Amino acid sequence: MGLFAAKCPVGPEARAWIEKSMALLAGEFGPEPLTRAPVLPTAEFFPGPYAGSEADVRQVVARVCGYMGVAADRVEVEVEPDDGEDAMVAGLRLNRSSRSAAGHYRRQGGRAVVSVDGRLAARPTALVAVVAHELGHVLLIEERGLNPGQRDHEQLTDLLTVYFGLGVFNANAAFEFRQGGDGWSSARLGYLSEQMFGYALACYARLRGETGTPAWARHLDTNPRAYLKQGLRWMAAAGSSGGRGAPRRGPERP
Repeated sequence: MGLFAAKCPVGPEARAWIEKSMALLAGEFGPEPLTRAPVLPTAEFFPGPYAGSEADVRQVVARVCGYMGVAADRVEVEVEPDDGEDAMVAGLRLNRSSRSAAGHYRRQGGRAVVSVDGRLAARPTALVAVVAHELGHVLLIEERGLNPGQRDHEQLTDLLTVYFGLGVFNANAAFEFRQGGDGWSSARLGYLSEQMFGYALACYARLRGETGTPAWARHLDTNPRAYLKQGLRWMAAAGSSGGRGAPRRGPERP
C-alpha cells in the first residue's frame, strides 16, 4: 500500500452502516430526492430578509417542509421562547461546551408537532438542520412506520437529511464553534459525527452520479468538506457505489 493511499474517513462498521442505510432510504423513498438540486444556504433557496423573528422561523420551517415533501399543514410548529441563557453566558464571560437537543418531534391530537428552540433563530444554519431532522421523523415514523424505539433511528433520521438534499446544513451544524464578547461556546447538534456526515455526503454524491468533487461542496465547512473529498477519493479507489445496489430492507416496524 502506498504512503498516500486513499483512506476512508470512517471505520468499517460506520461505513457499512452508512452504505446500508443509504440503500434503505433509496428503497423506501425512491430515487426522486436524488434528482433534486441540493438545498444550499443561498438566497435561491431561502429568499427574502431574515431577522430571526418567530415569523421568520416559521417561514423557514415552511420552506424546509417543501424541500422535504412534507405538507406544512400537517405539522404544528412550536417555537420555544429564548430563555436568555446565551446572553447570560456572554455577560458572565464564561466558556461553554454543550451537546443538546434543540428540537423535538411528537404526535399530539392526531397531528405532528415540531418544537424548535427559540435560540436557534440567531443561528440559521443550525435552525435549518434541526428542522430538517425533526421533519425526518415525520417522514420515517408517520409515512414509513419506523419504530421510534429502533436503536439507530436518530442516526437514520440524520442520514435522511442527507438523502433529501439538506446534508450541507446538518454537516455544518454537527459541530459549531462560536465566539462573542469575551466568551466562546461550542455545540454539537445531531447524532452523526463530521466524519460520518462527510462520508454520507460522498455516498449521496455518488448516488447522484457525481464522481468528482461536486460544486455544492464549497458550501460545506472545512472539516466536513475535507471528509467528503476524502470519502470520494476512497470510494473511487475502492470501487464503492455508496450504497447503490445493496439489498433493500425496510426500517424496523413496531
